[in-house]
Amino acid sequence: MKIAGLILAGGQGSRLGYVDKAFLALAGKPLLDHALATLAPQTDRMAISANGDPARFAAYGLPVLADQHDGRGPLAGIAAGLAWAAGLGADDLASLPVDTPFAPADLVARLAPGPSVAVYEGRQHHLVALWPVAFLPALQDFLAQPGRYMVRDALSLAAARQVDFQAATDPFLNLNTPADIEAAETRALSPRAD
Repeated sequence: MKIAGLILAGGQGSRLGYVDKAFLALAGKPLLDHALATLAPQTDRMAISANGDPARFAAYGLPVLADQHDGRGPLAGIAAGLAWAAGLGADDLASLPVDTPFAPADLVARLAPGPSVAVYEGRQHHLVALWPVAFLPALQDFLAQPGRYMVRDALSLAAARQVDFQAATDPFLNLNTPADIEAAETRALSPRAD
């Protein structure tokens, strides 16, 4: 089973003053470094989903996938990732938002087999998921229709099963506000309780 990994780094960071979240520092390292350190060892190949100048990621030496479906939100990134993974001959694509620095080191093993999505304390984390490459045509059809392009709707279309992750603190905490960053900084610098 060949699994490709995708870091979703296309968010606008609007609640953080429109910063490029991928390069926001946490415990002295960019968020992208944290995400890659988690997901890369769990997958066969990695790529970054982001729009704008791909040269800003040149130091990482990874493919940078731009959205092919404008205005479709993160699902456009998933579609680009699935198309890339298909070209590699991968079976599945594991997706992780760049602002989710505490994801577990066994995330992919626990999500397999896909389609599946991570859940913590009853809350589904839509973009922490394992997507079958075979889902690409259905996702492209979904994105071609008028609508709201909700990730949860695409997961339902894929018949993704929910995988419950139990931990002392949310392993899928998103960093969206300055308060989130402050709390994450404290958490990153303290011994792991999970």
